[in-house]
Amino acid sequence: MQKALDVVILAAGKGTRMRSQMPKVLHSLAGKPMVSHVLETAASLSPARTQVVIGHGAEQLRHALADENVTFAVQEEQKGTGHAAAQALKELGDGNVLILYGDVPLIQSETLTALLAHVNEQQMGLLTVTLEDPAGYGRIVRNAAGDAVAIVEQKDANDAERAITECNTGIMAMTSAQLARWLPKLSADNAQGEYYLTDVIEMAAKEGIKVCTEQPAHAVEVEGVNNRAQMARLERVYQARQADLLMEQGVALADPTRIDVRGSLTCGHDVFIDVGCIFEGDVALGDGVSVGPYCVIKNSTIGAESIIDSHTVIDQTKTAGHNLVGPYARLRPGTRLAVNAKVGNFVETKNAEVGEGSKINHLSYVGDARLGRDVNIGAGTITCNYDGANKHHTEIGDHAFIGSNSALVAPVTVGAGATIGAGSTIAKDVREHALAVTRGKQLEKADWVRPVKAGK
Repeated sequence: MQKALDVVILAAGKGTRMRSQMPKVLHSLAGKPMVSHVLETAASLSPARTQVVIGHGAEQLRHALADENVTFAVQEEQKGTGHAAAQALKELGDGNVLILYGDVPLIQSETLTALLAHVNEQQMGLLTVTLEDPAGYGRIVRNAAGDAVAIVEQKDANDAERAITECNTGIMAMTSAQLARWLPKLSADNAQGEYYLTDVIEMAAKEGIKVCTEQPAHAVEVEGVNNRAQMARLERVYQARQADLLMEQGVALADPTRIDVRGSLTCGHDVFIDVGCIFEGDVALGDGVSVGPYCVIKNSTIGAESIIDSHTVIDQTKTAGHNLVGPYARLRPGTRLAVNAKVGNFVETKNAEVGEGSKINHLSYVGDARLGRDVNIGAGTITCNYDGANKHHTEIGDHAFIGSNSALVAPVTVGAGATIGAGSTIAKDVREHALAVTRGKQLEKADWVRPVKAGK
């Protein structure tokens, strides 16, 4: 029977080199905090409990992770990784323990599963990585039989130890009983004056506990973040992975290095995505969708065979399919486009239902409105939905024609087949198939002489 698993995520550090007031582990990678990536991977292992050890910015972390299924252990003083892990001891069960880090966001569940497979009363697991340049990392010391027997931090290493290229990642797994035995024995007698969690490796070896090592498929899995440059590097690694996955699924990317997925992106067949596009939250693109350059799409569903033209921003919107949107359009939350509806350049919509075949071609604002089938909205049209205190609704019937530069003062209804003359301000309901026009009388003076500037 498999033992229950406790996951302990160390996230108490300040991250001084980030030069930020925010705890390092809350800095965003692919649209969510680094520590959230670690929590997501940990959750895939189905742990019985997950503890996050917090210290610097503890309240910010409590707030940011309030919806996560975690408990918190507080490290009041930062005295090293061993001291941090000790704060989680009293809440551990009697199964296995996995130690992770909140600033190592790209670790993969497959790697951790392989590591955990080694853990029993006679063995523990240690994740190592072999690097061409091991500077700054703790080195794995092995005995003549090839067994890992100690980890030596660079500042404490001699020349021979510094020549070792197998390095410590800090990620390890053991039984809770083993951890409970070893942590109280840690000493701060070292160059840093800290309690190193890595010292438990030597304790294990002295007890006759075999230290079984695993390595990740790619070294980047265990890269930590200490500064903005490392943060940017891991962001691009993550996005490259997303691009590769999309292309494996048949998505055509104009340039795989210029796409950002900050959430979940699902695509149908024959989808094309141009350069510089950003996808946030949960986004679904139907079969044959084409997304032009530099678009931002958030928490939206784009129906099949739709064309989203360049520099368009779409948020919490659903399109039914065969839609034309943009360029430079903004579809705000609550927008719904029926089949063949069109929203053109420099158009903004919000909480608007646009019926089948209806068109808002350019330079208009349509908010809190419902348009029927085959409605034409002329350039410069505004639904005046806000009176300074409350929002009001505009209803436009099938086949209505709204002339350019019109203002529809809500609440108002324009009947089916009605026509609104260009430049009108409509504040009363318009009957079906009627013409409504509101304009001042045109004044014309013959032979008008324009004013000229007065001489100095």
